[in-house]
Amino acid sequence: MQVLQAIRALSDAMDRMHGGMKGDMDMNATDLAALRMLIMREQREEAVRPQDLARHLRISTASTTKLLDRLSGSGHVERRPHPRDGRAQVIVLTDGSRRAFFRHFGERLQKMRVVADRYDDDELALITRFLGELGDVLDPQ
Repeated sequence: MQVLQAIRALSDAMDRMHGGMKGDMDMNATDLAALRMLIMREQREEAVRPQDLARHLRISTASTTKLLDRLSGSGHVERRPHPRDGRAQVIVLTDGSRRAFFRHFGERLQKMRVVADRYDDDELALITRFLGELGDVLDPQ
């Protein structure tokens, strides 16, 4: 029971953190989820096409177009030609959006790394497996 209570407390803390960022950046939950996905893919040096974003967010292509129109209109993303397929587009964060994201999350990410550093590799592997399994249960594909 303590594990479930800790998970609920973590979920509540993340909701509050994301809620503050949504308000500061004048975004809705889907907008913020899109930015988080773009940040993660950028860190892995993976290009993001509009259909990748739609699949990740589980929204229609029409909703994705509206989302991208809104995010590009507010200066958060740019649509660029795909580096290898000139007919396709990729979605890229603007420098301003990236700075805003890390301004809001940077300190928290550093503190999260400090917590993670308290555990050895075997413990982190177990925690990772546990959280991954929980994610699969909560959000089956």
